[in-house]
Amino acid sequence: MPSIEKICVLGAGNMGHQIALSAALAGYQVKCMDVDAKTLDNAKNFVEKYLPERVAKGKLDEESANMARTGLSFTEDLKIAAGDADFVIEAVLEKLDLKRKIFLELDKICQAHTILTTNSSYIVSSKIADITGRPGKICNMHFFNPALAMKLVEVVKGPHVSDETAEITMELSRRLEKKPVLLKKEIYGFLVNRILEAINKEALFLLDQGIANAEDIDTAVVNALGHPMGPFTLMDFSGIDLLYHIFMEHYHESQNPADKPSPSIVEKYALGEFDRKTGKGFYDYSK
Repeated sequence: MPSIEKICVLGAGNMGHQIALSAALAGYQVKCMDVDAKTLDNAKNFVEKYLPERVAKGKLDEESANMARTGLSFTEDLKIAAGDADFVIEAVLEKLDLKRKIFLELDKICQAHTILTTNSSYIVSSKIADITGRPGKICNMHFFNPALAMKLVEVVKGPHVSDETAEITMELSRRLEKKPVLLKKEIYGFLVNRILEAINKEALFLLDQGIANAEDIDTAVVNALGHPMGPFTLMDFSGIDLLYHIFMEHYHESQNPADKPSPSIVEKYALGEFDRKTGKGFYDYSK
């Protein structure tokens, strides 16, 4: 495996800063970049709270915590973040135009050997790679939320992706103590989210039709199917705003009305009831 020492993570939101911290805990020098100062402050606060808590619980030794703290930095400057990186993981909003704009800039800023990956849940990298001069070094590296705890990483090998890029991305995932799976072809939603989307769509249909409320549907799924959490709890955890953008991106691509977000998702999005952070999603967290 070529030497990867410096990693850049773009996007300091919940996924981004947890991916960055995972890499720092694995011993890499990591720069996490975001254009929003408040998001960066929240990410820094998370790290400063998370590491001592893990040490106090005996889940992490003081030396490893200090190594991660020293190895992780935050910046609003893309050139500082990515200029000397050996590997980049983009974790911004699920908007194709935004990702293409970022990858065009990265292609100009980064060194020739740098691999550029996207953490997108649904957008395949072939829709991004053509904007760069290094399509063979562009691929999907999809982590799951929360990235510090979830082990799975989906690595997607599109027709443009070199064998070396796929192998390096798989091996880096292992060095981050993840369990990578390799998709040999591109497909919308990859593995896990295709299965989850089928469950979520049916759960939303049942809710929209007034068959049962969100709590009863979740109770049925947890207690009959053995899932650790029901679909509506999971949607609140993932973020209803994220789901709205994912459904809309898919609809814009397919022009199939069946791919539009459900009325319940649209209503929650319009009301700003996204998840736990906003105090309300399908459940009320204000108390």
